[in-house]
Amino acid sequence: MSFEDVKRDSRRLRGALAQDLQTDSSHFQEENVQLLKFHGSYQQDDRDQRVERRKQKQDKAYIFMVRSKIPGGMLTAEQYLTHDRVAGTYGNGTLRITSRQDLQTHFVLKGDLKECIATINRSGITTWGACGDVVRNVVASPIPIDSPVRRDIWRLARELKDVFTARSRAYSEIWLDGEKIGTGGELEEEPIYGDAYLPRKFKFGIAVPPRNDIDVYANDCGLVPFAKNGEVEGYTFLVGGGFGMSHGNRKTYPALAKPLFYVKRPYVIEACKAIVLAQRDHGDRSDRKHARLKYLIYERGVDWFRQEVLTRMDPRAEVSEAKPLLWTTVSDMMGWNEQGDGRLFLCVWVPDGRIKDAESVQYRAAFRILAEKYGFPIRLTSNCNIIFHDIPPALKDEVDQVLRDHRVPDSTHMTEARRLGMACVALPTCGLALAESERVFQEILDQIDVHLRELRLENEPLLIRMTGCPNGCARPYNADIAFVGKSHGKYVIFVGGSHRGDRMAAVDQKMVLLDDIPRVVRGYLEEFAQHRQPGESFTDYWGRTRHRSSDARPEQFHAVIEESAVS
Repeated sequence: MSFEDVKRDSRRLRGALAQDLQTDSSHFQEENVQLLKFHGSYQQDDRDQRVERRKQKQDKAYIFMVRSKIPGGMLTAEQYLTHDRVAGTYGNGTLRITSRQDLQTHFVLKGDLKECIATINRSGITTWGACGDVVRNVVASPIPIDSPVRRDIWRLARELKDVFTARSRAYSEIWLDGEKIGTGGELEEEPIYGDAYLPRKFKFGIAVPPRNDIDVYANDCGLVPFAKNGEVEGYTFLVGGGFGMSHGNRKTYPALAKPLFYVKRPYVIEACKAIVLAQRDHGDRSDRKHARLKYLIYERGVDWFRQEVLTRMDPRAEVSEAKPLLWTTVSDMMGWNEQGDGRLFLCVWVPDGRIKDAESVQYRAAFRILAEKYGFPIRLTSNCNIIFHDIPPALKDEVDQVLRDHRVPDSTHMTEARRLGMACVALPTCGLALAESERVFQEILDQIDVHLRELRLENEPLLIRMTGCPNGCARPYNADIAFVGKSHGKYVIFVGGSHRGDRMAAVDQKMVLLDDIPRVVRGYLEEFAQHRQPGESFTDYWGRTRHRSSDARPEQFHAVIEESAVS
């Protein structure tokens, strides 16, 4: 049975999840595994144990990842503390900030899954729709500066979350002991999603120029506000971004979103609905690897898609040509900053978004104190860092002392490459990982840092990212330099993106061993240091010296890999 059939026959995403949940088995049956994603959880297994358990003829060590859906990464202190308690009670004692401003709890056992999800919901945060073929978490620039534009983008993020939440009561019934309906009862209407929901996941992102801190071009639909007299007049829409692909499969490729149109604020939600409906109706349901909106945009064109969207909108909607956009960086505003109302915010660097306590540094304990003792509200960033805000200036020294007491490093002393860098989770939990990522990335950066300091490039805005497979969760394909897992200990190196997030990289090295990555990067850095023009960034140097089409082409992601298929 195809996954499209599974969704249609699932009774609005119920399937047999409730029955499967009550069994003593350590895992769910396959069809229910797919439906489970809509409810915010992935069934995984501890891949570090696979080989030994196979030798012992034992089943896999099944575990579950639970993902919370947090529009704009906005959390109260108590909501954060709930997640902290969940991580300690049901998970492995760590929290993971994702590149979509979510929180993930790892290593949850099936017997604890229901109470884990219910506990998160009692805090006012849900996991419903954090995964699956629906509109995922809406990311929005997290900078808590008090301004009309910022207030509007956060309001829009919440509006989108409400509009695109699936109407099925399945989640309440299964996880929250909501009122149950009989198998013959009338099912809920899904006016946006229909019987089969979307062909694949769909992602919205809202960015405020000039800081592209949510990687707006990596979203199915990106929105950028335009202000007039200090108030938001409307939004420019970008469509067709997405970074997932499969090595060597030319039908799959990453893409940056393209300008669609500009819409006045009263019609923005309507335009978002029309875009999702057009993707619902035309997305490729015969091939899940080819089902994202980016393929429609690339293969049929933006003009065709614009007409499909406009036919689903009120003819009176005020639509015009997209506004020109200018970006300077994808970085967060690290360290201490004023937020415009007399209070401060603090953005703390979290290596790869992993909030944990170790002998050398206690991130989890430090953040727990800041939430418990002071009650500071929190923003999670798309670069996997954390922001504490609404801090009175009189408490700045106390906050700094808490961080020092727990040996949380001061990011001002780091290279810019380390502050910008990001890696996906990969092994041992991700079932798609072909190679290591999070567990090795900081060690790789340690070696690259040495080269940067020797070449006096420590302050250069160099965007380096790493993923354990080509699906692109850490957004490698628009980085200056990226390492994408190909097989155990082997990586494809992409070069030529931008620290502004607005240009795609291309394959530069078809296969590099993990231990050789710092040496290869050294070569790029030496060339840059020797031949750059005064004040030129690596992004601009590479763009000047490597002449490529401004539009990304599938060939630039696969041609070299295919040639190396026999190596």
